Amino acid sequence: MKESLITDRHRMIIRELEIKNKVSVVDLAMKLNVTPETIRKDLSTLEENKNLCRIHGGAVPYFGSIKEPHFNKKVGISHNPKKRIGETAATFIMDGETIALDVGSTTLHIASSIKNVKNVTIVTNSLAAVEILNNRLENQLFDGRVIVLGGTTNPLQQSISGSLTNHLLEHFYFDKAFISCGGINNDGICDFNIDEATASSIMMKRSRQVYVVADASKINQRALFHIGSFSSIDCVMTDQEMPIDWSKYAMIKDLDWIKIGDMNEH
Repeated sequence: MKESLITDRHRMIIRELEIKNKVSVVDLAMKLNVTPETIRKDLSTLEENKNLCRIHGGAVPYFGSIKEPHFNKKVGISHNPKKRIGETAATFIMDGETIALDVGSTTLHIASSIKNVKNVTIVTNSLAAVEILNNRLENQLFDGRVIVLGGTTNPLQQSISGSLTNHLLEHFYFDKAFISCGGINNDGICDFNIDEATASSIMMKRSRQVYVVADASKINQRALFHIGSFSSIDCVMTDQEMPIDWSKYAMIKDLDWIKIGDMNEH
């Protein structure tokens, strides 16, 4: 009987993780009517079985099992944190700047938050962002222009990438690049799609300042293809504190790490 209860609990934890993409010990303990210590033991067991990956205070999906979801589904995952991150990131865009905006559900919120700036050029390979930016230009929410990179479309991710995209990117100089990712770990940032990862990597190399936008579910995750190391990143904007064990890495320790929610101005 006890074994059956544990199995049921594990199944419910995995199901909750599939829905929310991140679970907390406190919430699970309340929901399943058990002690936090019981949940911690459950999470340890599930991590050993590679069902999830433990983080401070909870768990996220195990990186080996993660596959990139359809873009429309990604937009719904961690929607509120992504929205807050995007709103904050948009305030870093200044008059007259040339901005690179890569593909991602978090950078989409940057596009929908740009306002009250003049003569801004936005260069992007996100079809979803282009539609939003065009509407904001039409409604005079900001002044400037949008340049859409050419290349091969990926309808499922509403993106443009490939050798033509990369060739075009090599000719730009950016003031700032806003980069999303599938995972962020002590090696840097990574993504699921090699073509999109390559485009993001070039944006970083061609930019004076690089801002990575990633919600907490991406932390301590790996996603197949490396985009860039922390040496090429100026700032990370997320909704979680930097993992404590990362502070031993000098390259990461000196990074400008902004936890959204604690910061009202810059």
